Amino acid sequence: VDQLVDKFNMDKKVAEDLDEFFQARINPYYLGLIRYPGDPIWLQCVPDKKELKDFEAEEDPLNEDAMSPVPNITHRYPDRALFLVTSQCGIYCRFCTRKRKVGDYGKISMKGLESAFKYLEEHKEIRDVILSGGDPLMLTDAMLEKILKRLREIPHIEIIRLGTRMPVVLPHRITQKLCNMLKKYHPIYVNTHFNHPWEITEESSKACGMLADAGVPVGNQLVIMKNINDNPDTVKELMQKLLKIRVRPYYMYMADETKGANHFRTSVETCLKIIEALRGHTSGLAVPQFVIDAPGGGGKIPLLPNYVLHKDEEQVILRNFNNKVYSYKNYADKNNPDGVGSKKRKVKSVKKQVKKKKTAEPVLEEA
Repeated sequence: VDQLVDKFNMDKKVAEDLDEFFQARINPYYLGLIRYPGDPIWLQCVPDKKELKDFEAEEDPLNEDAMSPVPNITHRYPDRALFLVTSQCGIYCRFCTRKRKVGDYGKISMKGLESAFKYLEEHKEIRDVILSGGDPLMLTDAMLEKILKRLREIPHIEIIRLGTRMPVVLPHRITQKLCNMLKKYHPIYVNTHFNHPWEITEESSKACGMLADAGVPVGNQLVIMKNINDNPDTVKELMQKLLKIRVRPYYMYMADETKGANHFRTSVETCLKIIEALRGHTSGLAVPQFVIDAPGGGGKIPLLPNYVLHKDEEQVILRNFNNKVYSYKNYADKNNPDGVGSKKRKVKSVKKQVKKKKTAEPVLEEA
């Protein structure tokens, strides 16, 4: 609390209330990325009194606890399981969706994880396990290796993923010793969490490069947040820079409806405009998949701008990234192999609909 007051010029009572709600943790490296008060790095890690005005949202908006058959396991999708192996993180992100779990200083032992391993052994449909928490790279190399070794003893588990923000917030954690250990348990994948171009530094670039050199593919999961990255230019710059350091854009999320974090939320339209500004205007490699993690445990639902203007058994009328319209023959109907019929009438109808919009009139071309 005293550090919050001194370092960030925060009222002591507010600092005490924030600490009781969700404690702060900012390591010196990530603190050093802050350029000015209220900047995109500051907003992600420095407690804000706005957190205290939002207590109506759920503590567990994704219903993870209800989908936890045994401690430390969430089994939402048929062939995947989330395996929580720690409650500690390199920093405590203020938008965290697991505030209810993060920050518990109780250590998790291998014995404490036994019921989770047993569940994974018994459920042969699970082929993909995501280690998360907390951040699994808060574990020692020795403890992490014990977990990986045990998972590799389960024949039906094909893929192991690490959900970690360490390459971003504490890149020095990525060492050659760690990479050499990970190589023994391939296929290993890492999903990390860059949210802003300023997080791409010499240190974080080196960390991601070391993982890539060790044969560990690195993907990025971006959360769109107000005043941090909620505009196309920032996201485009971030995505392009990630590819340069061998990190593949993977998912782009809306901020979850989480208690104490709804001041970060933007509209769905904002996110769709970002995707539309990327698609066709930069490399497809730089375009993440936009998903909403449905409240109540519905899982990830992908969203795209509306590129399909009309479809029937004869044709599909499509809009491209430059707002040009194309007619594409639909061969799905066995009784109409030539795709002929009322195409001209349909195209004219679509052109009228497009004219009513505020966008420029598209150009009609044949596919």
